[in-house]
Amino acid sequence: MPANVGRLLPVLGAILLVFGAVLVWDGWRQDRAEAVEERVLTQRDRASAALLAQIGAQRERFGQRRADPGIASALEAGDEEEARRAFLAGAPANSVVEFHPVDFAPIFEGDLAEFGFGRLALLERSLNSGDSQVAMLREGGQPWLGLAGPVIAEGRVLAVALLRSPADTLIAELRERVPGGGYLGLKQGRFVVGEAGDGELAALSEARAQPLQGTPMRITAAAPVVTSGIMDRPMGYILGGLLLLAGIGAILHGLRTVRGARTTPADAAGEGGGEEVIFADALKQPRPQAAPDAVAADADADADAPQRPKPVAAKRGGVALDRSIFRAYDVRGVVGKTLDRGVAVLLGQAIGTLMHEREQTDIVVGRDGRLSGPEMVDGLIEGLRAAGRNVTDIGEAATPVVYFAAFHLRTGSCVAVTGSHNPPDYNGFKIVVGGETLSGGTITDLYERISAGRLHTAAETGLRHEREVAADYIERIAGDIQIERRIKVVVDCGNGVPGAIAPDVLEAIGCEVVPLFCEVDGTFPNHHPDPSDPANLTDLINMVQRMDADLGLAFDGDGDRLGVVTRQGEIIYPDRLLMLFAQDVLVRNPGACVIYDVKCTGHLAGHILRHGGSPVMWKTGHSLIKAKMRETEAELAGEMSGHFFFRERWYGFDDGIYAAARLLEIIASDGREPEEIFAELPKGVSTPELKIEMEEGDHYAFIEKFRERAKFEGARIATIDGIRADWPDGWGLVRASNTTPVVVLRFDADSAEALSRIQAAFREQLLAIDPELILPF
Repeated sequence: MPANVGRLLPVLGAILLVFGAVLVWDGWRQDRAEAVEERVLTQRDRASAALLAQIGAQRERFGQRRADPGIASALEAGDEEEARRAFLAGAPANSVVEFHPVDFAPIFEGDLAEFGFGRLALLERSLNSGDSQVAMLREGGQPWLGLAGPVIAEGRVLAVALLRSPADTLIAELRERVPGGGYLGLKQGRFVVGEAGDGELAALSEARAQPLQGTPMRITAAAPVVTSGIMDRPMGYILGGLLLLAGIGAILHGLRTVRGARTTPADAAGEGGGEEVIFADALKQPRPQAAPDAVAADADADADAPQRPKPVAAKRGGVALDRSIFRAYDVRGVVGKTLDRGVAVLLGQAIGTLMHEREQTDIVVGRDGRLSGPEMVDGLIEGLRAAGRNVTDIGEAATPVVYFAAFHLRTGSCVAVTGSHNPPDYNGFKIVVGGETLSGGTITDLYERISAGRLHTAAETGLRHEREVAADYIERIAGDIQIERRIKVVVDCGNGVPGAIAPDVLEAIGCEVVPLFCEVDGTFPNHHPDPSDPANLTDLINMVQRMDADLGLAFDGDGDRLGVVTRQGEIIYPDRLLMLFAQDVLVRNPGACVIYDVKCTGHLAGHILRHGGSPVMWKTGHSLIKAKMRETEAELAGEMSGHFFFRERWYGFDDGIYAAARLLEIIASDGREPEEIFAELPKGVSTPELKIEMEEGDHYAFIEKFRERAKFEGARIATIDGIRADWPDGWGLVRASNTTPVVVLRFDADSAEALSRIQAAFREQLLAIDPELILPF
């Protein structure tokens, strides 16, 4: 081989050595990261078992004390001091026990905030369950393990005992278990009971959280973050080894060639001598063949050329993008499974790309109280800024406050990061661009943009700044609504984000507010924040009756839906609330269009007509309703789920908090009791939403079959959203949910007999499609 060419081989060999070493190191790095994570998860499981054993032992001892006849006798005799002494025998050092009457009267008569809503919630749960309940309490800035349960003698509840013990031993367990380089935390909601290890990993620990069964607590865990590897380890090791061997071979061969040229210059020079002969000889040599690995590398490079871009997932460190999270009304998935920070980054850049095309530069971002919210927001904002968009981060805020901020700050665009009423491990994104709430095709187009790599990257990164808008939101509502008489309301926020603002709004318009579960806690420890499920309104009904309040109001997890109960425990379903809102709006706007979804009662259209309005039935879904409002210029709209949309005096977006204020304004101006007002609204016999769970996608296929085959004699059929069959005395509906994989049913009739007949007709048709269906009616 000519010496000049030979001199290049050591350089090529060095390059191959570097690439080979990088691939081998990358595989080792991934192996090491997996080993650290495995140790962290093992210790998490061991810590979980140890903590459960500790808590179980204390719970067992607590149960024995509750059943102690001596303690019951002391309480019956009014000797609380003796009962306290006996209860604390064998309890952890510095424990405190207190006894409360079953009506909790002293608590409610005192300062509820000072007593602590967490303590009250624990007492309520134990009394309702009739058994011991456990939770972490924060007293004096310190964590205490709380145990509550009724003390019963001869079937009679004498008192509810509350034992508080220091959490020191539980925290010590974490510190003993945490592996080097990892992190373990004990948390309840957002309350960090204790933590150990590298605190910088705390923000990542929720992805590996493990609930402590039978308690509202969880163990969180995290290992050092390692970015995705260059390639899968087996292939990385193999290719890296080949490159190392090829590099060593190239270096050795090159050195031999150069040494040979130096020892036989005459042979190399030929008869003419000099460099010209060497150059000529070099031209006559066969063209050097690239090493097999180098050829493979060139082929890969050609495959990845600009004309054939890689999938976005490959460009973004292996981010997996699940199409199923792109739903009809929003983007929503399970954190750690179909949704993570990487997906949020890609989504943000896709939204920013759409904004770029629509010449929108500024956007508002806010989040609900879910534990994954900060991580999702950071990823989303990173993607938006990469697309050159300027982001105003309003922090933790109810979804309607995010919508309000888009109007108030004149951005026209916003994203609410929220899982709405879904379980705690869900999160999602409700998106508005240029005043349009994205839905249907515009949502799926975001997926297509990402998967095809059609993402705009700006020359300059967009700006990010923080802004507080809660005070502006409260001032805007209170400046328009002031009720004419004081109304006492219980507000149940289900530990959702409305708890941070809804009580303040209602107090600002002149109400007396009793807060219930208004501490924002993304684990929703008391009940699920979904007012459309009657089971979630039990606590609210009990509190309204106990406090002798005029009304009970419930909000969902992000505050865009409203539920209402009366002092008598009656649930006022949203379609009847919409009747009340409609007759009020139509007084000032005769002839106005009022939109309602297919799940609303058949009495609604007639009620709207009688009050001079134009009723329009439309598809279910907040984004679909808002689009129809723009099309029809409707002044009001509502859904059976509890979404209410006021364009009159407001902005036309769904806002459960504002709807509550409008409801109280109507009631206060009437002068009668709320029950009297509601009694005038048409009412039939109806069911709440009934659900049949199915696999993802199967519910759509089922509805298509049902639409093709179902026959309902004598009924008027509407197919704008599922199948609704209306008879003169009632109706039934079957539709596919666009947020969860369920088939939704609802029935409404003038009498129980008519309801049974309609349900029987639907039962026959449903089972004809699938005889194995388990029907909820």
